[in-house]
Amino acid sequence: MASVDDPETNKKFAESTEADFVLLSDPGKQVATAYGVLTERGFASRWTFYIGADGKLLYIDKQVKPGTSGEDMVAKLQELGIKKR
Repeated sequence: MASVDDPETNKKFAESTEADFVLLSDPGKQVATAYGVLTERGFASRWTFYIGADGKLLYIDKQVKPGTSGEDMVAKLQELGIKKR
């Protein structure tokens, strides 16, 4: 997940929500802008992008739940037919 917050704020967020994923700090908002998730209020929407080995976009999850994101990603990868290497 990319967040426009600084690393310390992201660390506190991850701890408070027991997030089971890595956060990318993007205070300059370059990544959020490139992926089209920067909102008018200057925050990044919490979306998960599933990108195939060929670089093609497979799916965008716009309903991310921090507490179950790991399990949700595994289920979506299985649904998409992506196999563990």
